[in-house]
Amino acid sequence: MQCLVELGWSGTSTTEVARRAGVSRGAQQHHYPTKMILVAAALEHLLERQRLAYESAFAVLPPERRNVEGALDLLWEVFRGSPARALMELAVAARTDDELKPICSNLNERILQVILETFERLFPKPDLPDGFVPTMLRGVFAMFVGLSLQNALDDDAEGHQEAVLTQVKSVARLIIPDPGPPPAPEAVFTPPPTPDADTDPDTDISG
Repeated sequence: MQCLVELGWSGTSTTEVARRAGVSRGAQQHHYPTKMILVAAALEHLLERQRLAYESAFAVLPPERRNVEGALDLLWEVFRGSPARALMELAVAARTDDELKPICSNLNERILQVILETFERLFPKPDLPDGFVPTMLRGVFAMFVGLSLQNALDDDAEGHQEAVLTQVKSVARLIIPDPGPPPAPEAVFTPPPTPDADTDPDTDISG
């Protein structure tokens, strides 16, 4: 992951990976005989890192931020993290690398599936038409990929990515509003006691 983020695909070699891992080339090749086998294993690890990072971060949010805005903020943080940038580097490099392409052909779909499964756990019953949430998340995913590419270049020096994210959160809040506090229990009406005819001097039952 460090090599992909710092050196890119072209600068990542098994020799450099072994050096950073503090193992010999022989030990590295024993577990991962080729660079592509190593990359395939790293890809699985990175996908799991992304899922755990998102779920763990959401779990420690204060209750008032456990809403769709908080979820989008966290997703944006995940997209700017090292695992996401390493995956993005693989996806971009696979476009022109025939050996890497088969490993990464379904990479975007797998990342999207992680996001969708996590979203459904966090917001299990949105009152939306069938198929709306997957399509919406696909659009958010595509947008975040583009934003994160630009962020990797300028770190949002002009605030444009933050402005886009703010607008997206405003729209998302309209689609999936906060559940709000639970409704207050209804007041129970208790009728006054019925007067006792034998003791109430104002009660006349003589007809």
